Amino acid sequence: MSRNLWVALVCLIFSAGSAFAQDATKAPSTDSAKTTPQDTAREKKLAEYLSGVKFVGSFTVTGSAERPPEPEAYYILSAEKMDDGDWWKLTARIKYSTYDLTVPMAMEIKWAGETPVITVDQMAVPGMGTFDARVLIRKGSYAGTWAHDQIGGQLFGRLEKMTAEELAEVKAAAEKARDK
Repeated sequence: MSRNLWVALVCLIFSAGSAFAQDATKAPSTDSAKTTPQDTAREKKLAEYLSGVKFVGSFTVTGSAERPPEPEAYYILSAEKMDDGDWWKLTARIKYSTYDLTVPMAMEIKWAGETPVITVDQMAVPGMGTFDARVLIRKGSYAGTWAHDQIGGQLFGRLEKMTAEELAEVKAAAEKARDK
């Protein structure tokens, strides 16, 4: 995702999201409707699809027409549906600047029909600003928007299954982070 969205995710982990990282099964409930067998099958399919995957693409900054899209990549080790509402535990490797973290994060994934949309909704991070994103996932691709206060843009790319070597590297980084 964009650099600003990565900063938001890092801040989320170390501020309000740290509680989720410690116990990601206790996200707030946003949906009191009962889960249907179709929902369960769809959620299982999404969990399998997002586990061990990397997002490889580009992002833009609105108002920077002369600036070409910049490359981005991030990795999801695992995706698990949580018990409450639209919340999912995504264990992701965040590799940005001097950061190299592999952590579980509680994220909302809403559905637009049969299309999952990763949702960060006007998330205020003390000392950093407000973040917002919508990233839809469809047929091996992702696309969406991101914003950090008044700056924002688009992001887009493809999903690729990690190789065995990449998966081992992400798992090793996660274990290294746990040992610290």
